[in-house]
Amino acid sequence: MSSSNLLRSFNFLYFALLAMFVSFLPVYLDAQGLPASKIGLIIGTGGIITIFSQPLWGMISDKTKTIKKVMLLLLVCSTLVGYFLYTSNSFIVLLLFTMFLYFFLMPLDPLTESLNFQTAEANGVSYGSIRTFGAVGYAVMSLAVGYAIQYLGLNSLGLLFAGIGLISLVICLALPDAPVTGKPITLKSLQNFLGNKETIWFMVLIFIVAVPQRINDTFLGVYIRNLGGSPDLVGQAWFLAAGSEILVFALSFWWLRKGKELAIIAFSALFYFIRFFLSAWITEPHALVYLQLLQMFTFPIFYSAAIQYLYRIVPEEWRATGQTVLALLFFGVSGIVASYAGGWFYEVFGGQSLYLCISIMSFAGLAFSLMLRLVYGKAKMAA
Repeated sequence: MSSSNLLRSFNFLYFALLAMFVSFLPVYLDAQGLPASKIGLIIGTGGIITIFSQPLWGMISDKTKTIKKVMLLLLVCSTLVGYFLYTSNSFIVLLLFTMFLYFFLMPLDPLTESLNFQTAEANGVSYGSIRTFGAVGYAVMSLAVGYAIQYLGLNSLGLLFAGIGLISLVICLALPDAPVTGKPITLKSLQNFLGNKETIWFMVLIFIVAVPQRINDTFLGVYIRNLGGSPDLVGQAWFLAAGSEILVFALSFWWLRKGKELAIIAFSALFYFIRFFLSAWITEPHALVYLQLLQMFTFPIFYSAAIQYLYRIVPEEWRATGQTVLALLFFGVSGIVASYAGGWFYEVFGGQSLYLCISIMSFAGLAFSLMLRLVYGKAKMAA
């Protein structure tokens, strides 16, 4: 099997694990009787761990010039921790294992994306043709987990997570490592990248757009259940959301244009606003499920454009670390705000008010991305 096909298989399996964690951990915690504020506390605390774990593992990867070996270590630990997480019911134990899983599983995301991008470049294929299989894995597992919980019970999650984790390990062992840059790693190049004004404003934009997405990721399942929906309906919602990404990633070679990333991010922010504004007014759970099809115009477009923009401005030797900074903002910092503030807001004001609030924030992301495009577009023309 070619390296591209092996990586496609790994993407399918890793994002299946991610679906079980990101999409169904809140549902699992809700089923344990925890209020929204405690669910937010657990997931937010995990986000704090991500702030340290993602840069740590990204820099280890850059320093050792290997992505594969770091991924293997993280997969082994994630598989063990994930099994014990989904067989626990004590608040303290759940908090502890969630922290461990954030430490080991979430850093795999930027490393996998870095491997995707570099392998695609080396083999002359599009990034989307590889990343599409991650969307398929997320979609298929979301549907499968929803039905597993409905018919086999919550305890099935632990065995399912461990099984997918073991298969992921086998595939990862067969993967070739990422091409290694010949440029030496220097702290000065990293400081220049992180100290650049364009970089700073870009990271602010990522944060503004990411917080509403992460609030939805955390509380969509809880919101559906509060509207009277069943666990299998939650699975269907995430199946439609992730499934809608497949064609978008597959056609990224056609729509993802260099130099147009900020305009593309603005487009996704517009649809984030529409999606979350409509979510606030929908009270029928099935209708809310169908609304998740708008995911095709939001996350895959936003994240693909953000990665391409990042790879245009980050020094080549710091690509894995740069990818980690992006993921850190998306899954770490924004996840903390989304979980802590979102959990408190949900419990005090309810789901409708929460979705109205994040729709306003998405509109702010739209305005800010258009402003950055105007500023840096003119600067490039002047140059």
